[in-house]
Amino acid sequence: MKNTPYENSKLAKFLDRRILELAGKKSQREIAIQAGFPNPNYVSMIKAGSSKLPLDRVPAMAKALEVDPKYLFILALDQAGFETTEAAVSDIFGIVVTDNEVDWLNEIRDASGHSDPRLTNRLRTSLRAVFGA
Repeated sequence: MKNTPYENSKLAKFLDRRILELAGKKSQREIAIQAGFPNPNYVSMIKAGSSKLPLDRVPAMAKALEVDPKYLFILALDQAGFETTEAAVSDIFGIVVTDNEVDWLNEIRDASGHSDPRLTNRLRTSLRAVFGA
């Protein structure tokens, strides 16, 4: 019986996809070394879901994966199942917003003429249609 409690986590799936995206640029071993893992197999364990990404490794791992550390941190919190930790982070820092989300917010502000539009049901439906939700 395999012990993979995190295999269905968003982080494990993201890591698997991101490593494939970087395949022509750097190997999984290089990613592990750049992230500072003493054992390169640890990245395989995170990807397979048998280990979780330690929160203190998020900045180095994000740099190695060439992704927004805020996004990776959110995934790591989700993977860890630390609802109380996630709540504490939100209470202290507010909602963690990724660089991509900031771009969306800036575009919405610009498109609305900085009018602070309310999110109506019609606008919500339109936005969800963009993402196929």
